[in-house]
Amino acid sequence: MIRLFQSVADYQSCLQSQRQEDEQLRQVVASILQKVRRDGDAALSLFSREFDGVSRPQLQITSKERREALGVLEEIRSLLEEAAQNIRQFHEMEKKQLSSWRSGDHRNFVGQYWTPLRRVGVYVPGGKAAYPSSVLMNVIPAQVAGVREICLVTPPQAPEGNMHPLVVAAAFYLGVEEIYAVGGAQAIGALAYGTRQIPPVDKIVGPGNRYVAEAKRQVYGQVGVDAVAGPSEVVVVADETAPSSWVAADLLAQAEHDPAARAIALVTQKGKMHAIAAQIEQQLEALPRKEMIRKALQNCGAIVKVESLVQAVQLVNAIAPEHVELMVADPERLLPNIHTAGAVFLGRFAPEAVGDYWAGSNHVLPTSGTARFSSALSVRDFMRWTSVVQYDCQQLQDVRYKIARFARLEGLEAHARSVEIRFEKQE
Repeated sequence: MIRLFQSVADYQSCLQSQRQEDEQLRQVVASILQKVRRDGDAALSLFSREFDGVSRPQLQITSKERREALGVLEEIRSLLEEAAQNIRQFHEMEKKQLSSWRSGDHRNFVGQYWTPLRRVGVYVPGGKAAYPSSVLMNVIPAQVAGVREICLVTPPQAPEGNMHPLVVAAAFYLGVEEIYAVGGAQAIGALAYGTRQIPPVDKIVGPGNRYVAEAKRQVYGQVGVDAVAGPSEVVVVADETAPSSWVAADLLAQAEHDPAARAIALVTQKGKMHAIAAQIEQQLEALPRKEMIRKALQNCGAIVKVESLVQAVQLVNAIAPEHVELMVADPERLLPNIHTAGAVFLGRFAPEAVGDYWAGSNHVLPTSGTARFSSALSVRDFMRWTSVVQYDCQQLQDVRYKIARFARLEGLEAHARSVEIRFEKQE
């Protein structure tokens, strides 16, 4: 089922971490966005019937959904409270690093100051599954940043068209009241362009399927986006100290996300390859989503024999995965050499699921090789910084000739004159 590779060289053909462009997908999403921009709520209703099989004239949360979610909230409040506290503490520490600054004296200085975004839209996947953890991970850093308006969109459930009460309960726990039952590319279009029911936002965050990801790609520029996400992925680096059953369990957990999820183990012992593969087969039979897991492992799963932990680290950096687990005797020794990863989990007792739900670090991470140039969702994603410059007369006079010369080098005479006019006699 899962493919075994006897060497890194054998695995090289599987290192195409960038997704191939799907022209048909691009065109479908472009058509959806165009109709949402033109027809607003009418287009959202049309696509809800077509894609979700539901008819729902009112997109905003209903009183019935509110009551159901509040009932669920009482059952899970303590769990949400502790998880949210861990996430909030993590992002509060981030915010402490984002201080405004000035260089110079009170009359002549340059600097920067930070301000939160005004309005943010959070996309929470839905349909057949519920992800209250995604609510916590996307909303909390926005709140820590100081965003005043946060709205949430999530797909309605067929056939009734209701929102999942777990998602709504998590939103209510965090104080988010503006919630809309709409999903897919059409939801991204609504957040970007605005409709009668849904005011536009300044930035869209949150994971989704490939239609959501492509829609975020296409509306970028009209609004900001956190990232264009691909399928989730993990690379487990395992030496002789890693129990094969534990490695197998972590690969299965990753494959549980999606048929396109990537679950990869890099092992230093040939015998461990077969032991992990056997454990996968044994554990899989007891899992409710085994058919989807099997597809994921067949499509994108791999166990690769590496010559050394040094070679394993080199391969990790080439893949640039979302998650890396270092199930080795001395994980901290390897950590400084991991340069391209969304999140790194150290040791045998830090499975990736700890980061998904509890540790406090954000689980919205770069995928599909984008860890080469991007990072986890953070408070920074919900803030912007502004440069500030103040010169007095003497400071400008000291450098006016240099500025004017620079401007004329570029052929911009008006720029030069805007400085020089301040030192000419006024009529």
